[in-house]
Amino acid sequence: MKSLKKQRRIQIIALAAVALTVSTALIGYAMRDGINFFRAPSQIVAEPPAPSEVFRIGGLVAEGSLIRGQGESIRFEVTDGGASVPVVFTGVLPDLFEENQGMVGTGRYINGVFEASEILAKHDETYMPSEVVDALKEQGVYQDPNG
Repeated sequence: MKSLKKQRRIQIIALAAVALTVSTALIGYAMRDGINFFRAPSQIVAEPPAPSEVFRIGGLVAEGSLIRGQGESIRFEVTDGGASVPVVFTGVLPDLFEENQGMVGTGRYINGVFEASEILAKHDETYMPSEVVDALKEQGVYQDPNG
């Protein structure tokens, strides 16, 4: 009788371990395309990512680089003070998007141009994504608006 209880307990523990392993593998598989790594323009120029890789780029919209094309097509450059990367985007830009302001874009780097599928802009006077601030500090061009 005790042997049967012990055997049942071992079966339950083994089944729970297998279920945990399978669920962890499925979660990892599902998230593999949903995780977007952040890169600064200097990192992209130094080590260009594969055209199939989706990632986020962040920095300041370079002054004088914003060109509005036909329809909803927009071209501009994003910089971190050390390097600039040309960006193309088709869609509606956020209201607060403008030159010399922080931005983060999601997309792919193809043939030397970042093709953005999504553009995010700062949402108030002082906010800038922490990744962008870190990249700008690394290049020595970040100026804290609070002092």
